[in-house]
Parts: sequence; C-alpha cells; structure tokens
Amino acid sequence: MTGVSVDRWRRRWTHAAPLCAGAWLLASCTVPGSTGSAGTLLAAGTVPASATAAPAAPAVTVRPAPAAPAPAPGGTGARASLRGKVVVIDPGHNGDNFRHASVINRKVAIGNGTKACDTTGTETDAGYSEAAFTFDVSTRLAALLRAQGATVVLTRPDDHGIGPCITERAAIGNRARADAAISIHGDGAPARGYGFHVIVPHGIGSNDAIVTPSRALGVDVRDAFRTGAPEPLSTYTGTRTGALVARDDLGGLNLSAVPKVFIECGNMRNAADAGRMTSAAWRQRAAAALAAGLTRYLTS
Repeated sequence: MTGVSVDRWRRRWTHAAPLCAGAWLLASCTVPGSTGSAGTLLAAGTVPASATAAPAAPAVTVRPAPAAPAPAPGGTGARASLRGKVVVIDPGHNGDNFRHASVINRKVAIGNGTKACDTTGTETDAGYSEAAFTFDVSTRLAALLRAQGATVVLTRPDDHGIGPCITERAAIGNRARADAAISIHGDGAPARGYGFHVIVPHGIGSNDAIVTPSRALGVDVRDAFRTGAPEPLSTYTGTRTGALVARDDLGGLNLSAVPKVFIECGNMRNAADAGRMTSAAWRQRAAAALAAGLTRYLTS
C-alpha cells in the first residue's frame, strides 16, 4: 500500500516492486512507518480546492460472487441485523492508475501536509495487482453486508478507472454519514515479512473525534480477521502493536469525519501471503471475516 510515483511503477506491469490510496472513493497509502508532515489542519471532511477528484470511470454492473449472509451476533436475525447502518468500503487504488501519472501524482492536502492524489499499488510476483485484489474483496464484503440489511457505498465502481484522489475517498464516507468505513489494501513490504495489520487514525486535531471509535472498529476488525481468515499478525509491524497501528500520514484517515480504518490484508510480496491472497476461496473467507468484524462493531 505504500506510496510510490507512477514513473517508478512502470515496471510493475512486468515485475513490480512494492506499494501503494464524489460519490465514489476514500484513502491514502504510504510507506509503513512514515510520519506525516506538519501543515495547516483542515476541518474533518473538508476537501481542499486543490484536491478535486480524478475523472470518474464509466459505471459498470458489478456481480460479486454469491455468498451466504454473515451471521449476526447472537446467531439470529442475520438479514436484518445491520438494517439502517451505512458502511463505506474503499477498495484501494485503481486498475488504470499506472496509465495516468499526471493525474495520480499531483499533490493534494491531507490535513497536516500534502501527498500524491493516489498511487498504483503493489502486486504479487506473478502479477496479481493490489487494485484487483482490493476490488474483489470489497465486492464480496459488500454482498455480505447488504445481505444483512446494510446500505453499502463503494468508492469506485470497477477496476478499470483512475483514482479517485485520497481526499475524495474520505469525502465519500463523510457525505454518506457512514456508521463505519474501511479501506482495503494489500501491502508491498520486503518479501521476508508476512501477515496482516490494521491501521487506525492518529489524531491531528481536525479528526480527533473519530480516534476512539475508529480504534474500537479496528480492534473488532483485527480480532475477526485473525480468527476468520485466518492470517497471522504482521511480522514486520504488527507483533509489537498487536497488529493495530496508529498513523497520521494517511489522508483517508486524516480527513475522515466518520469512524474509519485501513486493513493491510497481507504482504503481496511474500510468497505465503501471495498464495492466500490469489485464492478466491481465501478472499471469500477474508470478506466474511471483515463482515463479522464490522457487524460486531455496528451492533455492539
């Protein structure tokens, strides 16, 4: 998920190196461990004038794989357990980002500095892209949540477009007044590292109101994913933090006015993680685990 320029990523469409992000999109991506730059704080949910969304891709009909509804807490009323709840799902990056360097490389304000509008994302050694992975898991997750009665908004309609900018991805959740928002990613860390971790907002002033509920959301998502996927805790960032990492350098969290988390579902540069993430059966399990975590948060 870590951010890199498109120029550096032209080689990803042969064999890429790691990393990373209206009514369509939500988040940002950066190198794990980076610290967000200081700058003028923005009111939560405000999208700066310089951060207009990238051109929208044409809408297509999305037909996610059929899936049984995720069980509701207590084992009853699954289809109605999330009625009245709004969930925004942000599939990180987009399939055509690499073709539009001038669009995704332009800087946008993220509340405490600036970052690229979006990035290309990473991929496995075999060429399965993060953008394709995140969109597949997101549509599976959306189907499960809708089966429970939730209203679900995706930040992009397909995997053949550009962006949108990280600022617009956050704005979509804010406009929807989401009860919870989640940005789905695959990491591009050094190949020896493996496992998943959840990123929660670190307060920058303008987003302080969402820090506590976002952490609660992060705990529920982490616990459900750990047992439901299953995927080990990240060996390169999660073991010291319980796979819950607070960051202030992600525009999708800095600009959110609703409870929101990112999840790095695994390290796509690691062979074992890549094997899981390229499996459709595992992606369905991952979606079901995320649905369980979101359900626990929304109904607790």
